[in-house]
Amino acid sequence: MDEFPAIDLSHLLPAAQGLARLPVAERIQRIRADRWIGYPRAVEALNRLETLFAWPSKQRMPNLLLVGPTNNGKSMIIEKFRRTHPTTSRDDQEHIPVLCVQMPSEPSVTRFYVALLVAMGAPLRPRQRLPEMEQLALSLLRRVGVRMLVIDELHNVLAGNSVSRREFLNLLRFLGNELRVPLVGVGTREAYLAIRSDDQLENRFEPVMLPLWEANDDCYSLLASFAASFPLRRSSPIATPDMARYLLTRSEGTIGELAHLLIAAAVAAAESGEEAINHRTLSMTDYAGPSERRRQFERELM
Repeated sequence: MDEFPAIDLSHLLPAAQGLARLPVAERIQRIRADRWIGYPRAVEALNRLETLFAWPSKQRMPNLLLVGPTNNGKSMIIEKFRRTHPTTSRDDQEHIPVLCVQMPSEPSVTRFYVALLVAMGAPLRPRQRLPEMEQLALSLLRRVGVRMLVIDELHNVLAGNSVSRREFLNLLRFLGNELRVPLVGVGTREAYLAIRSDDQLENRFEPVMLPLWEANDDCYSLLASFAASFPLRRSSPIATPDMARYLLTRSEGTIGELAHLLIAAAVAAAESGEEAINHRTLSMTDYAGPSERRRQFERELM
């Protein structure tokens, strides 16, 4: 371990206090690791998912639509929930209470059933007809005990033509009625537009929004949580209105970009010996926000 005099690490969470005594290289590995920050909207979304998960089976099940900009924490919320209800195995039989599947980039009913079968680890036969795939998928979904079906990247349904969109929306209704389990759609605003185009589905899917972040109390709390989780040996003064506005401007308001920026600054703080996220270490990062990255790429194409 690095040698350093006994210092006050009370600005860190208990788990991070121990990590702060590790060598720089090990601390950087911990800084770059995924971390869960339970901010209010994420906790609300998890609570809604738990309520749905415990819902008694009936013909018309309630569903949920988790909507927000790209890179704003939707997938992390779903992954957190999935880990709470993990896949188990008993007597050579898998039990998958929460099945997550990604909407194909070129949406069709056939490709979606293929994605479902792959997610359950089912062997695929060549040239399998749609009715056979449908019956196999339904049989396996029941056999593995799926209690919630999560469809990520649901906005991809709009990539299809009007016929394929209608077929897939009909499929959602069919799966909900047939399986009697809640469906959870995850995607951008376009996912909401796709569901809203069908009156019956719109009434079944309750939207939960994850908007862009603003400099408010929730944001200050989020920044304080990040600062307390990074194993840095000095306090990081980032949970302030001025710093929040600066960070949100650079990251363009999504939690994913904000995390990338803060991680880059924390790494710079550890490497430089500054040991805190501040304007100095933030200026050391090579982080570029989404718009800046696009401009850089467009300049290189010219």
